[in-house]
Amino acid sequence: MVDPLRCPLAHVFVRASHAARGTAIVVFLSLATGPLAAQQPAEVHYWHQGVMPPGAIGSLRLERGGSVAGFFQPVEIKAPAGVAISLVEGGGFGEPMPAPVLAGMLIGPVYRLRVANLPLHPGAEVFPTIEVIDRLYAPRGQETRCPIEGELNQEEMEMAREGKFVTRVIYLEDPDKALPVRQDPNHQAWFEAGPGRDPLAMADELGRPVAILRLGGRVPENGAAPSAAFLFGCPPIIKYARPLAAGTPKS
Repeated sequence: MVDPLRCPLAHVFVRASHAARGTAIVVFLSLATGPLAAQQPAEVHYWHQGVMPPGAIGSLRLERGGSVAGFFQPVEIKAPAGVAISLVEGGGFGEPMPAPVLAGMLIGPVYRLRVANLPLHPGAEVFPTIEVIDRLYAPRGQETRCPIEGELNQEEMEMAREGKFVTRVIYLEDPDKALPVRQDPNHQAWFEAGPGRDPLAMADELGRPVAILRLGGRVPENGAAPSAAFLFGCPPIIKYARPLAAGTPKS
């Protein structure tokens, strides 16, 4: 990725809540296929690729320095009504909570989630991961008002159940490249990366990537407690009060 601060901070303040909520790059992969071959613009050399293993991109972001180490970035996880989400706490999954869920996550580590009560499949579960690769710069004391927002939608959860792997790169929208249209506050807008496109590079062309949500692939053994490797070492997390419902005025 190129310099994450290439956009003026004023743009970050103005666009943080809207852009992080509203835009994502999504790529769908069959688990039987190999990595996508990246096709990048000739004038930019990318060190990162969307097919890198979980945790690799976030750790490289920490090496570049800045006010990211030790910062708990608020992340709001949305899902259809009735879906329950469990965060990793104390070496295992905590109590399920109704979506949406708001939590503080460190930049760099990978966080595993358990998502249950899927629409039309009440007994099914999926286990997505979230990797925060950069932070937002909300006004001090208002960080939870402008979280990074990741949406687990019905279509992608169905694809995960069918054995496909979904990568959703969430980025901070560049106001100079934003579409001049009103977005639905209840759903995250997204672009699908076409064949041969790296979703991370595509997101970087349109803004500043801040998080990667991966869905599908690994599940714990039947009846066995999830291992530390499956939970990515249980990184520390902060649980916040349940966020306001969509459309509710924020005081």
